[in-house]
Amino acid sequence: MSANRVPVHIITGFLGSGKTTLIHSLIEQKPVDEKWAILVNEFGQIGIDQTMFEQRNDVVVKGLPGGCLCCQLAFVLQAALVNLLARNKPDRVIIEPSGLGHPAGLLDILRGEAFQDVVVLHDIIATLDPRRLDEPRVRQHETFQDQLAMADAVAITMGEQASAEQYEQAQQFVTELWPPRKWVHCIEHGMLPLALLLNGGQTRTHEGSAIPDTHRQVITTPTVEGSFFDIPPLLGQPQQKTASTLGYTSTSLRWHPNEHFNLDHLAAYLSGLPSTARVKGVFHTELGWKQLNRADGTLTVGSSAWRQDSRLEVITPDNDTHTHTRLLRELSSSGALS
Repeated sequence: MSANRVPVHIITGFLGSGKTTLIHSLIEQKPVDEKWAILVNEFGQIGIDQTMFEQRNDVVVKGLPGGCLCCQLAFVLQAALVNLLARNKPDRVIIEPSGLGHPAGLLDILRGEAFQDVVVLHDIIATLDPRRLDEPRVRQHETFQDQLAMADAVAITMGEQASAEQYEQAQQFVTELWPPRKWVHCIEHGMLPLALLLNGGQTRTHEGSAIPDTHRQVITTPTVEGSFFDIPPLLGQPQQKTASTLGYTSTSLRWHPNEHFNLDHLAAYLSGLPSTARVKGVFHTELGWKQLNRADGTLTVGSSAWRQDSRLEVITPDNDTHTHTRLLRELSSSGALS
């Protein structure tokens, strides 16, 4: 029976650590005879990450916005995974939890009775941005620590942005983790060798791992609100949602697809936000549809295949109330960034 089970890979990591970029690199190397399913969980109420994936016949992408897989979305995840496996029959599944998601609840679901003869859980891979180790708020965050503690392997990211000293510090940090990781790979140009994914074995037992009390406190009734394919907002009336938990606040907005943004104004505005703000978005601009991604103060812009609507998510520490208030005031205006 085990030979017929579908391999499931969890790629975890804190906010802005390069999880989505890593998954893109794996998709680019995907064996032509395999069909993959990607489950993406997001902290914000309006999904962004699914817009970053191009539509392909051999890669099915499903987004679960609005919470944490181990908390609010556990039931929704189980239903979505059952549906994906039955309808699309993938050869491999990759799950990307929210940057604030804890792996323990996800492991409970995948090892539960519903999936014990259906999937086999392979190595848990954690992404680590070396620059985060310089931030006491992040380094001391329980979820950040647990993501790395439960990982079977670690991919050290942001090779073009972190300094040599930060990279050395990250490698030292990972080597001190116990038990030792199966592998530690320093990623360059966002690429992770596919062999590290395909040749990995099953994940460790993780005895004693449990959802921390901080996550249990945010468990709510499951919801499927905030879906990716709902009706766009009316022209001039952007949709706005907020969520706060685990010391962070997410501000999410959607605009009608016919609203156009000035790319220069947009980039200047987002670049002016504090470096602590994590920013992801897709916009209809005068130069076409564009993806914008900002982590640790560095903004990147690329083309986007998404056409449904313009979307933005900004995640800020709860103590940065000025940024949150400013976003709500300026971005809720339809023409603020045009």
